[in-house]
Amino acid sequence: MSSFPDVRGVLFDLDGTLLDTQRLILVSFRHAVETVLGKSMPDELLMAKVGQPLTVQMWDFTDDQEVHDELLAVYRDYNARVHDDLIRIFPGVPELIADLRGRGLLLGVVTSKRHEAALRGLATFGLDGAFDLLIGSDDCATHKPDPGPVLQGCGLLGLRPEECLYVGDSPFDLQAGHGAGCPTAAALWGMFPEEVLLAEEPEVVCRDVGELRRCLL
Repeated sequence: MSSFPDVRGVLFDLDGTLLDTQRLILVSFRHAVETVLGKSMPDELLMAKVGQPLTVQMWDFTDDQEVHDELLAVYRDYNARVHDDLIRIFPGVPELIADLRGRGLLLGVVTSKRHEAALRGLATFGLDGAFDLLIGSDDCATHKPDPGPVLQGCGLLGLRPEECLYVGDSPFDLQAGHGAGCPTAAALWGMFPEEVLLAEEPEVVCRDVGELRRCLL
């Protein structure tokens, strides 16, 4: 039996939730910082703000607009070149999406990645047509942890926030979901430590995709 009998739709984060992009993101940050700034940084600092838009993350490395823009350009160019070789999908995701659709649930992706880049990731695994909506960072005026993108997703699905579960692997995801009034599910298979996600008090905590499936079906 579903843990969410009133839920009629599910909104997913993308990176670290549906797609395993940790290595792709990390090597792209390393390349950008080493190329533009001429230095290396600890991985935990490079990945500290994953889950927010890339334009926001780059301000952690500089306060100069020109340097910021160069970091962004170098990251995006390198990321695009190595994307297909390094991106992976988490085990069980295609089956979960098919099962949820089979049960008549509405599905969407709400990500801090740009729309085009997010669509490319989904298309790599044949999931570009599997969702009722995709909201990227360039589709909404505000960004997670602000609830705006999640609220936009609920509205486009024609559902009240309490009827939409938001699933994510970052504290920014859970903050946005709760701020929108949605129940949330923490994806422990993603990029953030368990204690960081538990601090956000999600309605459910799932250790793998199979556990999420059991909560929903």
